[in-house]
Amino acid sequence: MAQEIERKFLVSGEFKSLATSHSRIVQGYISSARGRTVRVRIRDDKGYLTIKGASNASGTSRYEWEKELPLAEAEELMKLCEPGIIDKTRYLVRSGKHVFEVDEFYGENEGLVVAEVELESEEESFVKPDFIGKEVTGDVRYYNSQLMKKPYKTW
Repeated sequence: MAQEIERKFLVSGEFKSLATSHSRIVQGYISSARGRTVRVRIRDDKGYLTIKGASNASGTSRYEWEKELPLAEAEELMKLCEPGIIDKTRYLVRSGKHVFEVDEFYGENEGLVVAEVELESEEESFVKPDFIGKEVTGDVRYYNSQLMKKPYKTW
């Protein structure tokens, strides 16, 4: 079983000049049920199908399985998704030995910018870049599957 361990933060400063790369992501959910999401993602010209399990009590760790798909298959699967699409640009920013994934959202989630860092363990330390603000790990409002249902602009 693949275990995803990550922490999530709001972004409160400039980060784009620090990015080593960026890509456009559009994603939808075949199932957004809490504890078992099935996501279809198109990232630039590639497709992905991802299944995620329930988060642990802290919201830091959960099961994750992902498979790359041909773009045409991902586009077909997007037609099966629940209403609401997540549209964002992901920037990769190195900090120490880690890479932060910084997502700038569009559409109904415009104005929201969050950063995630993947870790080897929940106790692993990392260097926080200057643009990192309040930690929101475990706050379900910031899960993409929830932003699809209750967008940031409606808060």
